[in-house]
Amino acid sequence: MTQAATHQGSAGEHANLAWQQRSLDHVWNPCTQMQRARTAVPPLPIARAQGPWLEDFEGRRYFDANSSWWVNLFGHADERINAALKDQLDRLPHVMLAGCTHAPAVELAERLSALTGGVLGHVFYASDGASAVEIALKMSFHFWRNRGHEARREFVCVRHGYHGETLGALAVTDVTVFRDAYDPLLMRAHMVMSPDARQAAPGESAADVAARALADVRVLFEARHEHIAAIILEPLVQCAAGMAMHAPEYLRGIRALCDEFGVHLIADEIAVGCGRTGSFFAFEQAALPGEPALWPDFVCLSKGISGGYLPLSLVMTRGGIFDAFLDDDVARGFLHSHSYTGNALACRAGLAVLDRFDEDDVLAANRIRAAAMSAALGPLHGDERIEHIRQRGMMWAFDVRESFVGERFAERFHLAGREQGLLIRPIGRTVYLMPPYVLDDELAQWLAARTLSTLSITLAQTPRTDAARAPEPPVA
Repeated sequence: MTQAATHQGSAGEHANLAWQQRSLDHVWNPCTQMQRARTAVPPLPIARAQGPWLEDFEGRRYFDANSSWWVNLFGHADERINAALKDQLDRLPHVMLAGCTHAPAVELAERLSALTGGVLGHVFYASDGASAVEIALKMSFHFWRNRGHEARREFVCVRHGYHGETLGALAVTDVTVFRDAYDPLLMRAHMVMSPDARQAAPGESAADVAARALADVRVLFEARHEHIAAIILEPLVQCAAGMAMHAPEYLRGIRALCDEFGVHLIADEIAVGCGRTGSFFAFEQAALPGEPALWPDFVCLSKGISGGYLPLSLVMTRGGIFDAFLDDDVARGFLHSHSYTGNALACRAGLAVLDRFDEDDVLAANRIRAAAMSAALGPLHGDERIEHIRQRGMMWAFDVRESFVGERFAERFHLAGREQGLLIRPIGRTVYLMPPYVLDDELAQWLAARTLSTLSITLAQTPRTDAARAPEPPVA
């Protein structure tokens, strides 16, 4: 068999099965219990993709309802991003960024900085979201050390927050299924109340929940601010917590508390950036209309910034933080690195993504798409099986009531979705949609109908019970 034939595989009714078996023999999948993959949930073999559609080796299509883990913005094999990458491939695929520089890295940093009005004027490149979080944590600690405040070495994170699974990022993550096995290896972080609006007591608003969460932060800052380097949070939506959404007042209050107590603010926009929440940066929604923009001290960006094409992450920060590392002493510099830092192809993909935002007025178009999708999901309202219907920008979620979920709800929903032509992966009992920015009215109606059908099929598989059950691990 030729190399090309080996790669593509043969067509036919058993092609998927063959690729599944080869994968199970050699590939260790992420966020997967491989025993379940072998016995119940084999990986879905994908041969090609176009727009929001994925196609398996037997020609079946699946709508990419979660944007391939939240990375794909404009659909697969986008013509304009493809053209940019083909052009860059012939010019410069990669060169080390230590001692060198190149146009895509420079231009991407310039354009991202301009989106913050120059406030976050310096960009450090990495590869994935967890790496960006590691960098921001290290930068904050090292800043305080360079400024002579070595006692500031503690970090604060938000209950149920997720920031990645490398050891530093995991230390500020509060998702037990990811964290607990490695807890003995982790530094200790302070945990503060989540502003998740689902916690509202009768008569409370999302803003009231945010106020309670801010009061919790104030108590901690008053006691420990001289030892705290930074607080890290996901603006507006805690994604791995089951798309937990909170009021913008929380961001405004956190910025004020950090200013009052001299604590760095790290905004993890890895999942919520690049227009997902309705603004390019989620943190833009912190400021009141007509008021000056508010910005964190660090922004971590990944996922959508390369349009779902190549691994790319970055940390944006203020000039005052950058300046603290300027010295003749090499050890006072920020020496974090990896071989593919600022990869030219990945940065060119990022530039193509920004071009799409400019040329197509994506944010305005997304408001129309979001209204169509919300209208299509209208039948969810009043459904006794679900609760906490919520939406922020191009993100929708609802929770299935505990009395309806049954055993392995997320797994069953995922498999039922495949049969309905959806690639969709709930988080625990939270069903969410985060589609690429390609929806029209017809596609929104189709996606909503298939999601509701998948819900009904899944819930019909297990009798309703009010019995207590063991916690189900999330499937992000």
